[in-house]
Amino acid sequence: MQQDDARYDPNPNAHRDVRMVALFELAKGGVSGSVAAALLLFGPQRVHDFIAMVGEWLHFDPEQSAMARVLAAITPETVHLAAMAIGVYACLRFVLFWGLWHARAWASWFGAIAATLYLPFCSYAVVRYPGWPTFAVLALNVFIVWVLVRDVRKRLAAKRLAATAPSA
Repeated sequence: MQQDDARYDPNPNAHRDVRMVALFELAKGGVSGSVAAALLLFGPQRVHDFIAMVGEWLHFDPEQSAMARVLAAITPETVHLAAMAIGVYACLRFVLFWGLWHARAWASWFGAIAATLYLPFCSYAVVRYPGWPTFAVLALNVFIVWVLVRDVRKRLAAKRLAATAPSA
């Protein structure tokens, strides 16, 4: 690794690409939080009716498709459980946003690991449902992994350089 690559600027403003990822995490947290709130505000009947309407619009068989199982599974308990799970996901996205925005090492690690976990699913989606949306999601996740792994590597290189530098 070159000497220039081993320097790490701790100023969060020096990492525009990490900040772009942070803003994306903020958006994911905002959308997730809104979905969780909507589930709680609308309740199970309106969620059921909305999903049924979407299924009808997409021409799913309401009796034989997976849509029938989804509709049958919508109860007050499942809607509240889904809202809670989505709310936890939103909180994690907000925490990750904060950490990346403030250039915290733990956030780069956590974000890189989390985004890497999505790659097999994105790859499967590209094979199963080829098209620009699935390719775009895969490319976005690869970009996020690349940005955050590069940030982690720069931090580790700077730490190694500082450890081997002669003390004054």
